[in-house]
Amino acid sequence: MDYRMFKHRMVNIVERMKAIGGNVSEVMIGAPASLQQIEACEIKLGFQIPESFKKVLLEFSSSCNLRWVFPDEYQLAGELDGIFSGMLHWDLALLKELNDDKNGWVKEVFSNPDDEYDKVWHQTLAFYEVGNGDYIAFDLVDNSTDACVIYLSHDDGEGHGYKLADNFIDFLEKWARIAFVGGEDWQWLLFTSNAQSGLLPDSQSAKLFRSLLKLSI
Repeated sequence: MDYRMFKHRMVNIVERMKAIGGNVSEVMIGAPASLQQIEACEIKLGFQIPESFKKVLLEFSSSCNLRWVFPDEYQLAGELDGIFSGMLHWDLALLKELNDDKNGWVKEVFSNPDDEYDKVWHQTLAFYEVGNGDYIAFDLVDNSTDACVIYLSHDDGEGHGYKLADNFIDFLEKWARIAFVGGEDWQWLLFTSNAQSGLLPDSQSAKLFRSLLKLSI
């Protein structure tokens, strides 16, 4: 992954959102994690962290945060009119707590692995809390050293079970090019074509989004 390009895209997103009067949080990029910190987290979790996520934690940052919200009077037209914010975040130090919360949903609400809806929640590692009860997570079902990124909806959201990317690096590279729109599924769904397509940063919708916002990402 080209981390310099990734940071450049983050800066461009922040600058454009500020230019249109949006509310933008301070960009926070923590120090890279140590292997010891990752191993300690894996012991708490009881399994290994997917390789692409581990690579980013070791080489780039153990925690990252960026959030933007359009100003009240600002609205994109047509199919883009539901977009209002974007948020990027992950934190190795909070990973165990985050998954304890996610597993609470599994235990109390989605406990049946034979149910088509429930089973999507099982064998997952959440790294992103949307804030409405939904999560973005790794699908650990195939037990591979890496894992695809999927969406977990707690209330019959259309994006439930959608694959967003092949792995964490693929996710960051694609998501950055649509300014980290979301995380609610109804904000990013138009940048997919089906449940297995992943995010499509070169789709017509994505190109229109960048054009309207004058984003060079």
